[in-house]
Amino acid sequence: MQRLPIHSSSIGVTFLGTASAMPSSTRNHSALALRLGSDVWLFDCGEATQHQIQKSTVKMGKIEKIFITHTHGDHIFGLLPVLAGCLNGAGGTAEGVDDPRTQVNLDEPPLEIYGPLGTRAYIRNGLKFTHTLFGRPFVVHELRFLSDPDTRDYTELPLHAAELPSGRNIPQIDGVWADVYKDEVVSVSAAPIMHSVPCVGYVVTEGPVPGKIDAKKYLPDIKRNKAPMSVMRTLQEGKSVELADGTVLQGPPRRNGRKITILGDTYDPSPVAPLAQDTDLLIHEATNAHLPNVDPHTKETDTYETVQDRAISRGHSTPQMAGLFAKRIGAKRLVLNHFSSRYPGDDHVEPSSKLIMDAIANLAAAEYGDLVLCARDLMTVEVTLPTS
Repeated sequence: MQRLPIHSSSIGVTFLGTASAMPSSTRNHSALALRLGSDVWLFDCGEATQHQIQKSTVKMGKIEKIFITHTHGDHIFGLLPVLAGCLNGAGGTAEGVDDPRTQVNLDEPPLEIYGPLGTRAYIRNGLKFTHTLFGRPFVVHELRFLSDPDTRDYTELPLHAAELPSGRNIPQIDGVWADVYKDEVVSVSAAPIMHSVPCVGYVVTEGPVPGKIDAKKYLPDIKRNKAPMSVMRTLQEGKSVELADGTVLQGPPRRNGRKITILGDTYDPSPVAPLAQDTDLLIHEATNAHLPNVDPHTKETDTYETVQDRAISRGHSTPQMAGLFAKRIGAKRLVLNHFSSRYPGDDHVEPSSKLIMDAIANLAAAEYGDLVLCARDLMTVEVTLPTS
């Protein structure tokens, strides 16, 4: 599907769920939506993601792709309901009643799903044994780790009726999965990140965009030659224009587009660092924090070191670890995500919750060297083009 240029608008990230492991009354399981122009891509689909979408400004019908970081339940249990919502899913009809969903038009553009080994088996088995039919096709691409089999899918079930056979098993080359998706506007690359199970960090990169144009620089030549002002559009794209008197005008050079790095659960995302360098937005987990005199649940025996050791033992990070990584890759903005259920997500209305989340942000900021934002459910962060 041809994508329209997005450089004229912002890229937005809406956090649909910001909890780790157990949801709470103020945080849903992990999921976020990336808006690229008019299209929406989901990253992880924890339980009740479909409900969160309905509460948000995200449109179910705009979802084109879903990227799964890892197959822990708090990141994937909501995937099948979201697919059913996107693809006109249903449980079939009574005997003797025709259902058009039994004959899917596989020539339609599919909804694409990317994830580690096991994603395809999870989907295929879940759909088979819930008797779910779809009205539109889908395809599953798996990012294979070096220890994974080349072809085996962890299931002997045949393709679902709506599943295209063109799903790729994408090998890891030189430590990364480069350009798992790429079109004329945007690309997605990925790398393994360290967790308790195979886990992926994704980097979404916008292609080069038009440079900043100074109209005053070109107007005298354009007016002297009585050229149409439409030549400014050509110059804005970085192209050259030859005027009637032979003067050649050269548009400004194109500049780098935006880069968004979305990490799954991790205690060490180092493998993704080369891909994520100078990212405009880093979304990094901060599951556990030591907050003496702020968090009433703080244990007297805990220290910053013991909390970090416990987080690492479970495959997770502290705010300080997130801040250090953001500084290491030169991230322009850092948003913390994936919080323990003990950390409330109502800090925009509850002063005591704000104290806790501000303390978490400050721990990361002390290492990062800049302001840090803590995500909460249904929050949207815009990623605009730099002014220079």
